[in-house]
Amino acid sequence: MKRFIGIMLAAILTVCTGCGSNTDEQRYAWPLGTSSPEDTVTQIYAVTFADEVNRLSEGKMKIQVYANSTIGGDRELLESCQDGDIPFVVQNTAPQVSFVPELCVFDLPCVFSTIEEARKSVDNPDFLSLTEPLYENAGFRLLGISDQGFRIMTTNKEIKSLDDFSGQKIRTMENSYHLDFWKAINANPTPMTFSEVYIGLQQKTIDAQENPYEVVVSSKFYEQQKYVVETNHLPHFITLIVSKDFYDSLTPEQQSIIDEAAKTATQYSRQQSDERIDGRINIIKENNTEILPVSDELRQQMIERSEDIYDSIRNVAGDELVDTYIGK
Repeated sequence: MKRFIGIMLAAILTVCTGCGSNTDEQRYAWPLGTSSPEDTVTQIYAVTFADEVNRLSEGKMKIQVYANSTIGGDRELLESCQDGDIPFVVQNTAPQVSFVPELCVFDLPCVFSTIEEARKSVDNPDFLSLTEPLYENAGFRLLGISDQGFRIMTTNKEIKSLDDFSGQKIRTMENSYHLDFWKAINANPTPMTFSEVYIGLQQKTIDAQENPYEVVVSSKFYEQQKYVVETNHLPHFITLIVSKDFYDSLTPEQQSIIDEAAKTATQYSRQQSDERIDGRINIIKENNTEILPVSDELRQQMIERSEDIYDSIRNVAGDELVDTYIGK
């Protein structure tokens, strides 16, 4: 896999020779990588950004989107972006914690009741003034934060109480705070490569998984699961980032185009997320998979069980960042 990624990057770097800001016209497209399937808001976000850059520059600035981990999984994309080999990446915040530990603030469970509250938090200028330098210190520049709504759980067991989580072998991302959350509510979290999740559910090596509605439908997890449990434990934030060195090499005019395109793409992808959720829910219901809401009582118990995780995240992210994020 690493050899394949290396070959791909070498090819991209070869065709991008002469694409920098010192040329009058860009000859080849700058790559933008994602690890998400094409039929998702992540793809909409990436493509809209690329199209806007092309439009605003009157075709002088070109970006090519590579989905489905074509040029690397989450970690490989971040490493390549950090090094300046892949200028742009669109991805969830969870993998970024390994590169920017303070971004664990996004992993605070059960903080928001609505996605509007979550968006208001990340759009807060005070919050951005704290997070943007964190990205820059790690070699990235944050261009925008969109989302795919909340992350939810799918399973073959009806979940109505905290006891019902007990023993559920649930696939999670390789993020220690995600693992700790599911352990805190008595589930059995198991990190697994995303490409193996469907087969894992089919062969019953795992009982459950958690992702936003978009991914549940695009990956057809509902085919192997009887229930969707609206845990809404985390907003599924999607960040658009660019290599800081690459961005700094652009002219002020090019930077302005990048910034404006990012704002447009962020707002449009959020709108699409909201509009698509009802359709995704209908697809799930048509497959006879039942949607289970979480009661106020159960949600409060989930919050109480998460207290140690809140403390852990405060210790890493700091009180100021956490308090600004949750609106204190």
